[in-house]
Amino acid sequence: MLEAHRVVLPLRLFLVLLFGVLVVFQTMSLPGQFAYMAQEDPEHAYLRWPATVVTVFWVLCIQVVIVSTWKLLTLVKNDRIFTDHSLGWVNVIVWAIAVWVMLVGVLFYVGFNADDPGLALLLFLMSVGVTVLGC
Repeated sequence: MLEAHRVVLPLRLFLVLLFGVLVVFQTMSLPGQFAYMAQEDPEHAYLRWPATVVTVFWVLCIQVVIVSTWKLLTLVKNDRIFTDHSLGWVNVIVWAIAVWVMLVGVLFYVGFNADDPGLALLLFLMSVGVTVLGC
């Protein structure tokens, strides 16, 4: 169990860094991207707020997975990972990852109907990230 204790701290540092990057995406990058897209293409400006809400929600789901992983790491550190309490956190992760199906559906819709590859690539990056976190 000593090996498990050594990896908890680096994993937690990575989770804090990832959570911070996601907060920046939620508050500045994603809303700014969709505001810019609305200015550049006024015909599709009505999609600005729905796209912002959906993508911020997806990032929130990833943050839920990060917090749940943090809690599971705490259980590993306390040698209580194989308890009923840990199953609750695993269920939270599974429900958050279920959003992946919706993400892939939107990715296909946008990918097949987009003129500009920017949004499709952003959605592809997000779907790969959610898939990696889910596996």
